[in-house]
Amino acid sequence: METKSASSPLINKACELIAQAFENQDWPGLRLLPIADQLGLSPWQFQRQFKDTLGISPREYITARKLELFRGAVKSGDEISGASFESGFGSSSRLYEQAQTALGMTPASYKKGGAGLNIHYAIADCNLGRLLIAATDRGLCFLAIDEKDDFLIENLTGEFPKAKSITKDQELLGSALEDVINYLEGKAPHPDLPLDVQATAFQRRVWLELLAIPPGQTRSYAEMAERLDLPSGQRAVARACASNKVALVIPCHRVIRSDGAYGGYRWGLGRKKILLDWEKEQGGERASH
Repeated sequence: METKSASSPLINKACELIAQAFENQDWPGLRLLPIADQLGLSPWQFQRQFKDTLGISPREYITARKLELFRGAVKSGDEISGASFESGFGSSSRLYEQAQTALGMTPASYKKGGAGLNIHYAIADCNLGRLLIAATDRGLCFLAIDEKDDFLIENLTGEFPKAKSITKDQELLGSALEDVINYLEGKAPHPDLPLDVQATAFQRRVWLELLAIPPGQTRSYAEMAERLDLPSGQRAVARACASNKVALVIPCHRVIRSDGAYGGYRWGLGRKKILLDWEKEQGGERASH
């Protein structure tokens, strides 16, 4: 696993804590929150400082370490299921999930309406218009696209009417904003950002299925329902997609109707078409190389 060398005392300490957790097989201790707490940082601050120092996110670093353990165990003759457990994945399905995407969702810490939250946001131009991202101190909680900043801010405040504060901070969220824009412009893979999203268990199941759809491909609402063992659950899947507050990071645009029509998209069908066409084109280019 090749990374930049750690030059920050805090990040050196983080790497030591991660190494200790692996040595003790303390898998819960490898989550962002307990590590950040021991460093006196919020998960969001820890995520940013770690990535700025090492060039990868904490989740990517930890997953890479787990995969190294897994490969070593398999080479030593262990069965897949046993190697998955011993390397901290817990199950082969969890291994697949983390190997495919390092994107994680922290349990939402806020009540309905964002009561008591301090939320920061940043806005920049992207190839789909104006892009707004917003975050709590735990992670990304909202993403929106439009042509007018006022409309974006109204959407944000409408989602979190009980927030303690909602303030603009381009510096705090600058690197996360850049990650999303680079992804949209084809300069970087899917952004790996900590999330703080409120969701039901079913919505999280749907969102994990969304994350499993490769760029350049689509699934119908019916196919998604079948994967979730809900043969008649197309409408429930559609509602879960519509409730996604962090579009693009959780790619609900990759779900269409069975007849090939685009269906709905909160930020406009024109943008959905642009996203799907671009991802299909990028997928074709990768396949030809």
